[in-house]
Amino acid sequence: MVTVYKYALTYKWFIVIALLFMLVELAAELTQPYLISKVIDDGIVAQDIDVVWFYLLVMILISAAAFLSGVGNTYFSAHIATGFSYDLRTAIFKRIQYFTLATLSRFPTSSLITRLTQDILQTESLLYMSLRIMLRAPLMVIGSLVMSFVVNPVLGFYLSILTPVLLIFLFVVARKGGKVFLSVQKRLDKINRFIQQNLEAVRLIKANDRGAFETDKFSRVADRLKTDTVYALRLMESIMPVLLLIINGSLLIVIWMSSSLLQAGNVQVGEVVAVINYGLRMQGGFSMFAFIIMIFSRSKASSERMEEVLKSPISVNKKAKAAKEDKAGSLKFENVSFKYPGSSKYVLEDISFDVSENEKFVIMGGTGSGKSTLLSLIPRMYDVEEGNVYVNGKNVSEWHEDDLREAIGYVPQSAVLFSGSIYDNLLWGDLAAEASEIYTSAKKAQIHHSIESFDHRYDTRVGQRGVTLSGGQKQRLSIARALVRKPSILILDDSTSALDIKTESALWDALKDENATRVIVTQKIITAKTADRILLMDDGRISAIGAHAELMEQSVLYRRIAESQSKGGHLDD
Repeated sequence: MVTVYKYALTYKWFIVIALLFMLVELAAELTQPYLISKVIDDGIVAQDIDVVWFYLLVMILISAAAFLSGVGNTYFSAHIATGFSYDLRTAIFKRIQYFTLATLSRFPTSSLITRLTQDILQTESLLYMSLRIMLRAPLMVIGSLVMSFVVNPVLGFYLSILTPVLLIFLFVVARKGGKVFLSVQKRLDKINRFIQQNLEAVRLIKANDRGAFETDKFSRVADRLKTDTVYALRLMESIMPVLLLIINGSLLIVIWMSSSLLQAGNVQVGEVVAVINYGLRMQGGFSMFAFIIMIFSRSKASSERMEEVLKSPISVNKKAKAAKEDKAGSLKFENVSFKYPGSSKYVLEDISFDVSENEKFVIMGGTGSGKSTLLSLIPRMYDVEEGNVYVNGKNVSEWHEDDLREAIGYVPQSAVLFSGSIYDNLLWGDLAAEASEIYTSAKKAQIHHSIESFDHRYDTRVGQRGVTLSGGQKQRLSIARALVRKPSILILDDSTSALDIKTESALWDALKDENATRVIVTQKIITAKTADRILLMDDGRISAIGAHAELMEQSVLYRRIAESQSKGGHLDD
């Protein structure tokens, strides 16, 4: 929890002020029973009305101070808690942005969303309640015990007899509660993951009429969350009856012993009333413990989950930044073998090839042959452990990550667009790009005329994940966004699969004059024919490399693919 709550130290002086207000409020409340004893013993019993009025005036002034202190404490506590949650949420989000893909793969998307929302709310609530009642409750209990001894040591002793039993009980429940609420948060992760996957696949679900089936699955997942939550709440609810039993037992002992002490003249009526008042305040303080333990247990579980994110490894730029070179890039793989973190199976084995400046280089291969993995090593999505990857003659491990990725225009296999306008999505490629550069890139990507046909042209909203656009339009927008970057190396990971032959041909013609090396993953022989060279992969290894004509003569696999596609077949066939 230390890692998480260190973000509250930014507001340390506000915390001090809030705690001072809380202490004033607490002191006023602890003083009241003592003053009541004085009103009874020195005023009413002694029949001195001036003493009664004096203490009543003092009590009114103290109550006013307590009220103002309560308002001040609430104001500063709310300011601290909201500022803390903002800083923590920003820090976690920033941390995630610098995760390596290996680190990111450890956290499901739904889990990260839960940590950035529900978990942060739990820690924010704990901080706020700490400044309001979490420290006040134990101090109320301790202060009431101390004041009861001040009023009358004998009665104070009787009031405190059962307190150790209560403290042991609360400690046991707090430890148990932490484990239970951690389980609840994990269940919440699972239900969020189910909802996310369901909403993303809503068209498929409707097309196959699987709404009832998915509802039944959701009910089972939600039922597990309900079961764990009910168990956790029942555990917390069990605190109150035990608290009342023990505290009321202590009060009964005080009342029982007071009768004989009053008859013996060893205590005064006001002292008995004051000690009983302190006992009731102890009961109120302990009653808060049920709520405190619940919120502490939840926050502890949430803090551990956020701490896991904050301590996970990230990619750190230790190299000096360099000026961007306005020229096409070169690429070289040298004896590269790669397996994903935590896996023992090699996805790539002994890969060696080079790509010259301005070359159009096509990579082909069946599903699972390692094409996308190979591309991900170029911008250092993963680090190579065996062999070397060079960009512009320099090992990618020696590049500043920002420089390396600025030199690369990467279009993934699945087109990703963000909610907003078309113009905003294209500008995302280079936030400093001029409007003319946006339009030029769109024209090269063969999407400009489509955009102009929309009612709002470049201001058209694309909707979540580009749901309002066709597959081909999304792919062309993704390509245009990459072109806005003016990359030295343009990487297209099967990013033209939804384009018709005419549009794709126009795209390649438009990119001929682009000052960029093009590395293209495709399954189309018709695209491979236009390449300078083709790399054919099979099960993580290089099967053949050369121009189309060379591979037709030298590679049986390539020839079979070409013949299959000429008859309407698919590369994987």
